[in-house]
Amino acid sequence: LNKSTFGSDKILNSFALLMSDIDDDSAKEIIQWIIEANFSEENPDVLNLIICSPGGCLSSAFAIIDVMRSSHIPIRTIGLGQIASAGLMVFLAGSERILTPNTSIMSHQFSGGSLGKEHELFAIGKEFVLTQERMVNHYINFTKLKKKDVLTYLLPPTDVYLSAEEALKLNLCDRVATLK
Repeated sequence: LNKSTFGSDKILNSFALLMSDIDDDSAKEIIQWIIEANFSEENPDVLNLIICSPGGCLSSAFAIIDVMRSSHIPIRTIGLGQIASAGLMVFLAGSERILTPNTSIMSHQFSGGSLGKEHELFAIGKEFVLTQERMVNHYINFTKLKKKDVLTYLLPPTDVYLSAEEALKLNLCDRVATLK
């Protein structure tokens, strides 16, 4: 892909790829792209975030989500390949959410671990509860499913794998389409 393919810097700058684990480094790149677009003189009508991610760090994902939701430019998310875990959380926050037909979706409860003294572990336990609440509320907000359905179909004790069509039925995306 090059500038001549898209015709202008404005169009080229309206796309970003998140094709890795979600961590502080990948989150920094996406957040910087969103902020720069919002303060650019050549504001695109929409930003396109293409996601193919096995997941990663939830705190980094929520940082991206908070910036996406603060953007005055709508951010369309486009899922390719596989979107899993924290990658799915970011995908859900798109103003328009498109999955390609062969995209695989994976949702699960978050995992984490900690070492420390007893009082430190109790304090960290509260963060686990808060993180679970954030995840459930995020799913409810973007899918309009009831909490019971989120816990049953998207966050049960085991990993949940879905096709793009199954994801559409659960309101994880707005449509399934090929890229044209």
